[in-house]
Amino acid sequence: MSQKIQMSDSYGIGALLALAGGFLDAYTYLCRGGVFANAQTGNIVLFGVKLAELQWAAALEYLLPIFAFFIGIFFAEMIKRRFREQTGVHWRQIILAVEILILLLVAWLPQSRDMLANTLVSFICSIQVEGFRKVHGNPYATTMCTGNLRSATEQLYLYRLSHDRSQLKRSLEYYGIILFFVLGAALGALFCYWLGLRAVLLPCLFLGAAFVLMFRRSA
Repeated sequence: MSQKIQMSDSYGIGALLALAGGFLDAYTYLCRGGVFANAQTGNIVLFGVKLAELQWAAALEYLLPIFAFFIGIFFAEMIKRRFREQTGVHWRQIILAVEILILLLVAWLPQSRDMLANTLVSFICSIQVEGFRKVHGNPYATTMCTGNLRSATEQLYLYRLSHDRSQLKRSLEYYGIILFFVLGAALGALFCYWLGLRAVLLPCLFLGAAFVLMFRRSA
């Protein structure tokens, strides 16, 4: 008997979310003042640099996305606990709906509100990375690549030692998620050039597709 896989853990959902994650990182960097919304390590480093340079206002621009990421983790866990037993709509679909609604708002924020836009996108990325943590039962991230790259390379090395094809498959799946992230970043660069601030509407399509696919409970 084949084991049922929850749709939110499927590779298709992971690929769509990685596309959105890469796109949003490119968007905030290219269109919203050079801030990374997804992986907060860069923002933490730049926050420290600005503090050392006594540039308080500039430091605040990096601190707010970090704080928003922190709040997003709490929010995602609250949604999970409140709606985990709900039938009809999965709690992860609620997270996707929140992401889409916030991105629709970000698309219409003017350039003078870049700090607010970056803060909101960081919040989105944090609830996404907290809500979607596995593909086929293996831990992964859709808003950053460092952990995925480590896991992919580790599994490839283990395959080299054991010739266990399941390890090769896991390695390729991790590398695939990274490629989708890169593709999302490339699309972000292109659409930022073509559409400017409105480019952020495109990842709404990726997230919307993931929302619809999740009505299939198992595969």
